[in-house]
Amino acid sequence: MVVVAGYCEADGDTRYNSVVCVNGDGVLGNHRKVHQPLREDASYSSGDRFRAFDTPVGRLGMMICYDKAFPESARALALDGAQIGVCVSAWPGSRTSPAADLAEDRWKRRFDLFDRARALENQIVWLSANQSGSFGSLRFVGSAKVVDPGGEVLADTGVTAGMAVADLDVAEVLRTARRSMAHLRDRRPEAYTYPAGAFSA
Repeated sequence: MVVVAGYCEADGDTRYNSVVCVNGDGVLGNHRKVHQPLREDASYSSGDRFRAFDTPVGRLGMMICYDKAFPESARALALDGAQIGVCVSAWPGSRTSPAADLAEDRWKRRFDLFDRARALENQIVWLSANQSGSFGSLRFVGSAKVVDPGGEVLADTGVTAGMAVADLDVAEVLRTARRSMAHLRDRRPEAYTYPAGAFSA
């Protein structure tokens, strides 16, 4: 069994919002959240990389919450050989235009869309975990899921607490998904250039 869990990591006086991957042999990998919205940087320092690592269930890469809103995060893991992407989150429903039914909330739709897109664009297995229930005024969208490399949701908890479970052969589903159209193989990195200053705020 391979387990991924979030925690607050102390490195001297510095704190990171982190996630660790372990099995019975010990720590297999660690990730420090890179992208920090809404003044999270007041409490945590940012991580600076995305790295995949080997586990008994396949080569795996991790990210935290807002990290998955950036295609480059999952792509960096896929290019480092990740077969499985894991994202743990505390993703709430919308605070500015909340839906009466959390299942219809626009932030839940975004959460689900990111999960499916990250799996499909990189043709990897995607595992998503998220807080459920409420904390103060925040309602968390749950929606833990397993997504196959074609972007199809194999198991989903909906907005309630629970565990999404699917049985699949990781190597085989990757081989099937990449058999004819292989997104990583067919990349054209030389065409992906950005004008200087194009995205400055």
